[in-house]
Amino acid sequence: MNTDQLANFIKQRWDESAVPELIEYIRIPNKSPMFDPHWQANGHMDRAVARFQQWAMQLQIPGMTLDVVRLPGRTPLIYIDIPGQSAATILLYGHLDKQPEMTGWRDGLGPWQPVMMEDKLYGRGGADDGYALFAALLAIQYRSPVRSHRPPRPGDLPGFRLR
Repeated sequence: MNTDQLANFIKQRWDESAVPELIEYIRIPNKSPMFDPHWQANGHMDRAVARFQQWAMQLQIPGMTLDVVRLPGRTPLIYIDIPGQSAATILLYGHLDKQPEMTGWRDGLGPWQPVMMEDKLYGRGGADDGYALFAALLAIQYRSPVRSHRPPRPGDLPGFRLR
């Protein structure tokens, strides 16, 4: 794996695709059910899930399936399955709910007001696990058969060993 190519791919896709979605995600006051007992009626979780679902599907990762699992009284689960070349199962985790507004925001910043400043994105959820889906799927997209002409080999990633 050419790590310079990987870094350039991720930076380009992050800046062009993930950051605009994170900006819109920050605008959604999708607080954890612990802080928003009316989360279902408010619909913020559904808006966040729909945005993430739409973004993930437009990546067109070969073999990827995406389901939104809903159980009564529980927050939805975005379940993504991507077949791989290993018999092992790899679980990646992220969450879409956010902490409450809290106080102490600097002038010009706020929890639901996304602000880019010196290549940093400020706003509630932008630096928490809200970005997990973007980071994981962009890395997988880079390694997908559409981009890769060979399966990954031991030594492709520093510190990574196949077992």
